[in-house]
Amino acid sequence: MSDTGWTAFHSRWGAAGGAERANYQLFLTELCDLLEVPRPEPAGEDTGHNAYVFERAVPLHQTDGSHTTGRIDLYKRGCFVLEAKQYSGKPETSEPALPGETTRKKSSPVRGTERWDDAMLRARSQAEGYARNLPVEEEPPPFVLVVDVGHTIELYADFTQKGKAYQHFPDPLTFRIRLADLEKEDVRARLRAVWTDPLSLDPARRSAVVTREVAEHLAELAKSFEAEKHAPQLVAEFLSRCLFCMFAEDVGLLPKNSFSGLLESVKGDPGAFVPLLEGLFNDMAKGTDYSLVLRQKILRFNGGLFEDVDVLRVNAAQLGLLRAAARLDWRNVEPAIFGTLLERALSTEERHKLGAHYTPRAYVERLVLPTIIEPLRTEWDAVKTAAVTRMRKGDYPAARKELTAFHRHLCAVTVLDPACGSGNFLYVTMELMKRLEGEIIDLLDELGVSLLELESVTVDPHQFHGIELNPRAAAITDLVLWIGYLQWHFRTRGSAPPAEPILRKFRNIECRDAVLAYDKEEPVLDEQGKVVTAWDRRSYKVDPLTGREVPDESRQTWLRRYTDPRPAEWPQTDYIVGNPPFLGASRLREDLGDGYAGTLRETYPDIPESADFVMVWWHKAAELVRAGKAKRFGLITTNSLRQTFNRRVVQAQLKPQDGPRLSLVFAIPDHPWVDTAEGAAVRIAMTVGRAGEMPGHLFAVAQETDQDDGAHAVRFR
Repeated sequence: MSDTGWTAFHSRWGAAGGAERANYQLFLTELCDLLEVPRPEPAGEDTGHNAYVFERAVPLHQTDGSHTTGRIDLYKRGCFVLEAKQYSGKPETSEPALPGETTRKKSSPVRGTERWDDAMLRARSQAEGYARNLPVEEEPPPFVLVVDVGHTIELYADFTQKGKAYQHFPDPLTFRIRLADLEKEDVRARLRAVWTDPLSLDPARRSAVVTREVAEHLAELAKSFEAEKHAPQLVAEFLSRCLFCMFAEDVGLLPKNSFSGLLESVKGDPGAFVPLLEGLFNDMAKGTDYSLVLRQKILRFNGGLFEDVDVLRVNAAQLGLLRAAARLDWRNVEPAIFGTLLERALSTEERHKLGAHYTPRAYVERLVLPTIIEPLRTEWDAVKTAAVTRMRKGDYPAARKELTAFHRHLCAVTVLDPACGSGNFLYVTMELMKRLEGEIIDLLDELGVSLLELESVTVDPHQFHGIELNPRAAAITDLVLWIGYLQWHFRTRGSAPPAEPILRKFRNIECRDAVLAYDKEEPVLDEQGKVVTAWDRRSYKVDPLTGREVPDESRQTWLRRYTDPRPAEWPQTDYIVGNPPFLGASRLREDLGDGYAGTLRETYPDIPESADFVMVWWHKAAELVRAGKAKRFGLITTNSLRQTFNRRVVQAQLKPQDGPRLSLVFAIPDHPWVDTAEGAAVRIAMTVGRAGEMPGHLFAVAQETDQDDGAHAVRFR
């Protein structure tokens, strides 16, 4: 685009105002020229063929069952719904009255006033309503745009394309593009992508590339350290501290280039590495006004990550790998997949799966949204409507009180993943709740409530509980939540650091068995007091006569018994969500041993022996919801949920002999998935349950389209 083109566009539209219907099509047409994208096409009689048009008709379903027709100002299928307004930049003034009339006043909201904020908010709601009411064969587009002609373009995105959670894009600080911003090429490139390839703007897709690169560097480092006979757990802890320092440096929690500079400074003196890092880690644990290592102030981090630190000695090659890792952009790692890749990178057994596919964020959101976010949004919509009504009546204190109360409620909502792995379900839930919190804060800001007043109350990692048997994965979950939280903090609050300590030790990620509690695990002894052993069920050898694989009886393991076994307790939370282990009944004894499998079946006599392992989680979650100890649960299970033995577990909750029944309010019986443990494509079911007699939504997959990340773009019927 030439400077002349931008200058002409700006001078032509910079002074426009107050004539929505007359100007918006011309403005948007010329905006397309500025962005170097095609102009809208002429509309035809068949609405289904109108993929990129002005005034696209859309049926609106009213609450009383009636139907009306709305008109989308500009629609591009698969890209956006755009609602255009045009307001005034000048205060209201009286207009001369015509003969026989009283004095008239301009009624257009004035930009920068509360009326303008309210009008833009209503325009957004109108556009989102259009997106939700598109015909079923047209998915809601990823973007909603609200345009004040000649002044601003607001961007909202929902990359799940469910049309239920449009959020500020790219964040609450920069979602509003002012006319003057269009002079910048990066801003025009962002809008050009909205018009031509909106899914390329999905942060999860873009940061996945960065995250994979980070994980590959860490895997090389871990492999190198383990070759020197360092314990894998020690290596994992050391590298976790290093990667957090790299992240902290890039977001501004550590002075710029301080950690990478330290690594560069010992390039010719690797012996200085250990004492310098020990000093830095100790300074980060306690905080200091002057660090002798960095010669600058260091904030107090605390949180357990920098307690009892061990620093590994490095050779020149390992130091080179650390320096290369520090040069990457750690601000943009994607926590939704970072945990999985980090676990693979740091695990000797899992490292070969580093290039395998991971569970896509879109799949995780597909369960998190109906389980947690949609119920919260229903509450928020009611509160927002009431608050906006009070604002229009001028009762600002009451509106403030209503919004502040809901903000405190949101910041007290708790979530449990009882098989949290490396934390992707918990992180995605937290991030979606942070986005909802951002909307509340925006409205409070309009009422004069500052971020400083809200700083002590915010959605943070303490609300997200996890249970995980693998100690390394449990530690990674805690790290992932904090990195995700801090990323969001800096996106929404600029460069101001959070309150100290930066990290807090909430102890909300528990490392233990989620379904079976016991006092002690001990070997089974025979009458002579010798340990009883059996084939380990994993080792095979080739039979020399048949050439077939047969059990290798020489590979034995001792049989275990569990003293005082009982169902494991879960912390009480508002919502339960997660992806318990994929383990069929036939593999339970093979993978977990005869002693564990037998004890588990005795502990849960209501669950048929042939039911899948995951049904123990499903049973426990359903019992808690029916008892009123949780509001909803949403779990991934194998797609054999409808088979006889698994179905018995479900039916016992849907039609119990006593107490409230369970209702499935959301279900997808057969959906593609990526098994995190193996990186393999599998088929699963999703179910969301709540107590009482409630209507439900059953979704069937109509079409699956392969994507580069191993996922499928899924369309439902």
